[in-house]
Amino acid sequence: MSTNKHAIIRYQSLDRCFRNPGRKYYIEDLIEACNKSIYEFTGTDRGIQRRQIFEDIKFMESRQGWSVSLERIKDSRKVYYKYTDTDFSINNHLLNESEENQLKEVLLTLSRFKGMPQFGWIDEILVRLESSFSLKETSCKIIEFEQNEYLKGLEFFSDIFNAILYKKALSIKYKGFKQVKSVDVTFHPYYLKQYNNRWFAFGKIDERNNISNISIDRVQILNDTKVSFIENNLVNFNEFFEDAIGVSIPENSKPEKILVKINKDLWPYIETKPLHGSQKIKKKTTTNTIIELELHINYELISLLFSLGEGLTVLKPESLSKTLKTKAKTLLENYS
Repeated sequence: MSTNKHAIIRYQSLDRCFRNPGRKYYIEDLIEACNKSIYEFTGTDRGIQRRQIFEDIKFMESRQGWSVSLERIKDSRKVYYKYTDTDFSINNHLLNESEENQLKEVLLTLSRFKGMPQFGWIDEILVRLESSFSLKETSCKIIEFEQNEYLKGLEFFSDIFNAILYKKALSIKYKGFKQVKSVDVTFHPYYLKQYNNRWFAFGKIDERNNISNISIDRVQILNDTKVSFIENNLVNFNEFFEDAIGVSIPENSKPEKILVKINKDLWPYIETKPLHGSQKIKKKTTTNTIIELELHINYELISLLFSLGEGLTVLKPESLSKTLKTKAKTLLENYS
């Protein structure tokens, strides 16, 4: 199907022309009808070319379109177009092949949320869509998303999701990874993010002036509270994670330029799967490649770099290099 944003408007306009028994539509008339419809819907008066109309007709007649049966009737030196059956309409067909494939892609994406507490309705919707549109089932599974259905704390996901949606504060008993005792906090949730198969909620904790994140699998008790919800005026989550890997951004941290030397064996992996969108090649030789990153230095970045082992060396900043050197030394001592 054409990816042109006016394609559907043109198909509908052509459909009306082809099933109109009271008028002959020549190619010029079809162009005029399409232009008029586009103008009515969008206010755009940019003219449609003859070639575009011919391509639209070809698509409508194809199996990927609606397999329309179209007559081309000679009238002197011109040709006009009409459906063989004027009772036919593309709107009488639930889906064409392209639309069916697009809907299947949507269903595959929705299936990623199966098993999540907030999205229990998806199973029912998937069955209804497949039944209503007579979608052909694939003989085998063709895609799988990574999801940990046994993650602790998933029972709280729905409550946090709804609290964000309806702007409600929550009372939470929480025990962080390094905390000896659990703490009770009033939490104003703004955002949910998944990282490394764990879900994290971001929001404001009463008596703190910054954004906090809590790992859902560390929540012990969660209840509603009558405390007035505090709106998010601290960060823009559309940009908050742009300069970070993972979910933690140290307070008062600023992105730093990081130079990393990658050996030739590891480089193909890093080249095809960059460590971050800021990755740039600074120098390349037959034995190694030096890349530059601009990121907050956080736990997740350190863990990622360390996980790549002897394949890389951090050149700058020195503080990050020392951190990895210390971790490597400790690892070696564990095996000595």
